[in-house]
Amino acid sequence: MTLDSHRHFWHYNTDEFGWIAEDALKRDFLHEDAAAFDPCVAIEARQSEEETKWLIKLAKANPAIRGVVGWLDIASGDFPSILDEYAEEEKLVGLRHVVQDEPDDAFILRKDFVRGVKHLLREGFTYDILVFERQLENATRFVDELPCDGRLVLDHMGKPADFATWQKRIRSLGRRENVYCKLSGLVTETGRVDFTPYLDTVLQAFGAKRVMFGSDWPVVSAHMPYPEWKDTVEDYISQFSADERNAIMCANAERFYLKPQTRSMTK
Repeated sequence: MTLDSHRHFWHYNTDEFGWIAEDALKRDFLHEDAAAFDPCVAIEARQSEEETKWLIKLAKANPAIRGVVGWLDIASGDFPSILDEYAEEEKLVGLRHVVQDEPDDAFILRKDFVRGVKHLLREGFTYDILVFERQLENATRFVDELPCDGRLVLDHMGKPADFATWQKRIRSLGRRENVYCKLSGLVTETGRVDFTPYLDTVLQAFGAKRVMFGSDWPVVSAHMPYPEWKDTVEDYISQFSADERNAIMCANAERFYLKPQTRSMTK
């Protein structure tokens, strides 16, 4: 079984999806377009509470969307009360902020943002770290500010640019044992190269118990079809044991996102 830890859905418009450069992606991508794919966790694609609500509604109507990582204003002084409104939304499993687009590379270390993420983790939700390679050192400092049992995951393998620099920073982040890493977004960042050195680095840094398959569909489809990326990962992990392969393709994401231990549904 496979659980895709990173899939997007959107109603496209030029104003709210200005980050989309490829013409092939400038259209709607809805659940029916991915109906033949594996079950997934849906990840926000625009920073708005409206989209978070839409994704939750979409997940409730489609059981194959096992959970939603949405966006809320984490840095807001009102964030605890905002989050309280979603306490009973079982489909909402975590949040993400597009830190990579913040003009200040130290945004992730802002006191108001760190305070909000601490609250999020205490309430039993997860947090997805979305940064460029140049921001990985600050992301590691950010992790060190948080509870050591908070569930954190790095999206898109930290978006490698310069391999040697990226490798050093990934190894450092991987020493934080509560941080997971998604095998996603690599072809978008690197093109069709030999992926082996990148996958080797991540598996050595995080281990098979803290790595999860993610497609980044539909973004990946501008570079290769969903099944080809899945085959690429499965071919690579064929060297691992059956239990490790299952962990990478399904069980790690399921444990990370879908089995929260401290979440209260009674607020």
